[in-house]
Amino acid sequence: MSGGQNEAGGRGRVLVVDDDAAMLRAYERVLAREGFTVATANDGQTALALIPEQSYDAIVSDIAMPGMTGIELLRAVREHDLDVPVVIVTAGPTVETAARAVELGAFRYLVKPIDLPVFVQVVTQAVGIHRLARIKREAQEKLDIGGQIGDLAGLEVRFISALKKLWMAYQPVVSFKERRILGYEALVRSAEPALPDPMALLDAAERLGWEHELGRIIRDQIAKAMTGLPDGAVMLVNLHPKDLLDETLFSTDALLTRYAKRVILEITERASLDEVKDVRVRVARLRESGFRIAVDDLGAGYAGLSTFAQLEPEVVKLDMSLVRDVHKEPIKQQVIRAFTALCRDMGMQVIAEGVETAEERRTLLECGCDLLQGFLFARPASPFPPVTW
Repeated sequence: MSGGQNEAGGRGRVLVVDDDAAMLRAYERVLAREGFTVATANDGQTALALIPEQSYDAIVSDIAMPGMTGIELLRAVREHDLDVPVVIVTAGPTVETAARAVELGAFRYLVKPIDLPVFVQVVTQAVGIHRLARIKREAQEKLDIGGQIGDLAGLEVRFISALKKLWMAYQPVVSFKERRILGYEALVRSAEPALPDPMALLDAAERLGWEHELGRIIRDQIAKAMTGLPDGAVMLVNLHPKDLLDETLFSTDALLTRYAKRVILEITERASLDEVKDVRVRVARLRESGFRIAVDDLGAGYAGLSTFAQLEPEVVKLDMSLVRDVHKEPIKQQVIRAFTALCRDMGMQVIAEGVETAEERRTLLECGCDLLQGFLFARPASPFPPVTW
């Protein structure tokens, strides 16, 4: 192994990893001749030891190495650097390994024997892409603009980190007239900076196909908090429609099922229920366990009555887009009055979320909506925050 050779090279710093010593020397010579600064490692573990010590503009790795494959190295690299391009090299190509390498975010997949001018061209492109990615990420950080993690390997690493740092915040839902806490909505949070908000976390779960894993962890954390829930209060728990396809949700052994009679499951109107072909049957199973059902984000999602017809909810939550500045907009007031009256006639409770000002609260009460949630009463916190009346 050698590190930091050719320090005068100005075209970029490249780490080359291969257990074939002759190939390693050949790669090093051709890249050094082109002006790159080159570090080498003869296995994945040695390469990983170099990465925290020095940033690289590109990494070139053989795929078949003892101890750690190139694919495994790619995953490990993403724990240290989300952006550095990784070029995978193989002597025995297969469709499966090529597809997996590209899926996980390999910049290119090269087959031995490699045409050296092509090799140099690929490394040059990789270095250029890395510099652009670095500029973009720096701009996002300076301007506080969120950015999606580019490849699945990096996303997987950050998502696993987010799950380890996951915690739940709770926000009260109140009856203002009665000065009573109806319950608390559980809201997912994570201390992972790459996935800083719930939508980023949910988007990552969808990209990885790990929606069920995320839902299970969230529900188990909520269940563990149920012992601290104030007497008489209920817990409102968000479900993605795809959670209805997870059989563990219906298990009598699930931690949250033990508290089902004190839990309202919120299913958002923002996402379609089309993928859940037997939604009525599944919702009936949840009710048999003691859960109640709420339609969340009413007014922001799919139009029509299909969600209501399939879920027949006990609770309806008005989306905050209807609540925001409701005291200034007569049309919103008319809509909320109509929603509230209709739902009351159908035996449903109506909750207005996103209440931030006394004027919004007053107008909602005038429209017949007494169950309220928002920053005006308490910000989400852990454990259960007190209410400011």
